[in-house]
Amino acid sequence: MAILVTGGAGYIGSVTVELLEAEDFEVVIVDNLSRGHREAVPDNLPFYLGNIGDRDLIRRILNEHPITACMHFSAFAYVGESVEKPQMYFENNFVQTAALLDELIAAGVKQFVFSSTCATYGEPHTIPIDEKHPQNPTNPYGWSKLFVERMLSAYDAAYDLRFVALRYFNAAGATAACKEKHDPETHLIPLAIASANGEIPELSVFGDDYPTPDGTAIRDYIHVSDLAKAHILAVSYLADGGKSEFINLGNGDGYSVREVVDVVSRVVGREVPVRIAPRRAGDPSQLIANASYAKEILGWQPKFPDLDAIVRSAWETEN
Repeated sequence: MAILVTGGAGYIGSVTVELLEAEDFEVVIVDNLSRGHREAVPDNLPFYLGNIGDRDLIRRILNEHPITACMHFSAFAYVGESVEKPQMYFENNFVQTAALLDELIAAGVKQFVFSSTCATYGEPHTIPIDEKHPQNPTNPYGWSKLFVERMLSAYDAAYDLRFVALRYFNAAGATAACKEKHDPETHLIPLAIASANGEIPELSVFGDDYPTPDGTAIRDYIHVSDLAKAHILAVSYLADGGKSEFINLGNGDGYSVREVVDVVSRVVGREVPVRIAPRRAGDPSQLIANASYAKEILGWQPKFPDLDAIVRSAWETEN
C-alpha cells in the first residue's frame, strides 16, 4: 500500500518523504516543480511531473499504484504574493485541490492529510490559539486554505473522506538532506542567516510598530522534521480508523523578529545587518499555537522545540 505525496519535491514535502522512507512506507510523488526541486526527490521513488489538478495524470497515478492515502503539500504559500495575485492562489490552492480530491474519491482513496496553516485564523483574539479559535483570514493565502478545510468537511459528510488538516505555524530548520530553498526566499531564519553571511546586504524587518513588546511581529517556530513526523502520525491515525480532525502544529512559544535575529546572531557568531521596512499586507501581529490537541490525538511531541536548535540546524546545512 502506498502514500501519494503531492508537493514532495518542496521543503516540507521532501522532509516528510525522507522520514516516510526511513519508516518503510511506500511513497509516490507528484510535483510540478514550480516551487519544488527535482534533486530533492530520491531517485528510487516513483515521481510524476505535473499538476495535481491534471485529472488524467492523477487518474494514471492511481491506476498504476495501490494508493491508500494522500499527503497534500502542493500549494503556493507566500502571504504577500497572495495579496498581489489572489486569482493564482485560489486556482492553485483550492481549484486544483478540488480536482485532486474528486479523483481520489473516485478511486476509493478515503484518507487525506492536508497541509493547512495558522493563516486561517487571521488576527488572533486570544493567545495561544487553539483549534476552536474563530477563523477569519487576513490574506488570500489563508482563505485558500480555509476553503479547502470547508470542502474537506463537506466531503467527509457526503463521501466518507476522512482527513486530518494540520494547521502549521511557522516551519523552520533543516535536516542533513533537506533544507529551505525557496526562490525567492521569504522566510525569516534563512534570510537572517544569509544576511549574517554577507550573501544579502541586510535583512528587511517588515514593521516595528506592531502591538508587541518590541514592535516586531511574533511567530511560533516549529522544526520541519517535527512537522514531518506529525504527518506520519496523522496518516497512521487515519489508517487505524480515526475520525476527521483539525489540528494545530506549533511549539507554543512565540518569538519576535528581533528575538529571532538575536538568536541567529548568537548561533552564527556575527551580527545580522537589518533595516526596518513597512509592514507587509496581510501579516497578523502575532501567531502562537496551543498544540495540546496534537499531543492528545496523535501522541505528537516535538523533538526540537528550542529556537536555538532550529536555527542551528538551518545554519549547519549552509556551512
